[in-house]
Amino acid sequence: MTIAEGEALPDLELAGADGAKVSLRSFVGKPFVLYFYSKDDTTGCTREAQDFSALAADFATAGVAVLGVSPDTPAKHAKFTTKYDLTVPLASDEDHVVMEAFGVWIEKSMYGRTYMGVERSTFLFAADGTLARRWGKVRVAGHAEQVLAAAKSLA
Repeated sequence: MTIAEGEALPDLELAGADGAKVSLRSFVGKPFVLYFYSKDDTTGCTREAQDFSALAADFATAGVAVLGVSPDTPAKHAKFTTKYDLTVPLASDEDHVVMEAFGVWIEKSMYGRTYMGVERSTFLFAADGTLARRWGKVRVAGHAEQVLAAAKSLA
């Protein structure tokens, strides 16, 4: 399953870095960026979190909320956030329910081994909660800036 452009933000919950529940539907009412990444403290994922954090004030000024999601635990997110002074909130999807709903928990292969993992993806929702844009197989360099530009066009 995947969310298509024009479809509504699903009513799903995640665990925040502090362990508190985060409802996706709670973001309806303002534009919302939801980005999925593989693992805390890896090169590409760290860069992506730093890039979104560097633009956090710009997203906030535009009235756009941002949330990063990976299968890591809330405790790992808390350490990751502290280690890199991240300002964008992170949430955990340890059981992959949200990732499966968004179609980003996929079969991957490396060195002849097949396994399940996260396809780095970003979803931009309009204030009414409908999907405005999706980026799949994201390349980190310049991505946060692209998302900010698209988000500003919604605000």
